[in-house]
Amino acid sequence: MDNDKKVTNKINEVIEKIRPFLINDGGDIELIKFENGIAYVRMLGNCSNCLYSGITIQETIETILTSEIPEVIEVKEFIEGISS
Repeated sequence: MDNDKKVTNKINEVIEKIRPFLINDGGDIELIKFENGIAYVRMLGNCSNCLYSGITIQETIETILTSEIPEVIEVKEFIEGISS
């Protein structure tokens, strides 16, 4: 298994710990891809339209992922049709 795949698995494990808190507010999250140290996520449900989703990604999701997984240096919201 290559390193990116291992990191992707770790990210998904951490997301599973975070997910219940988002579901409690009617939302959810999914990992779209991991490349070059960046985890691209998509907010779902109520979180997809929430004014605070960017803050949730930066201050919560990114903080947790970067502290638990050294390979993750940043978390960005994946937006369809926009190349990052």
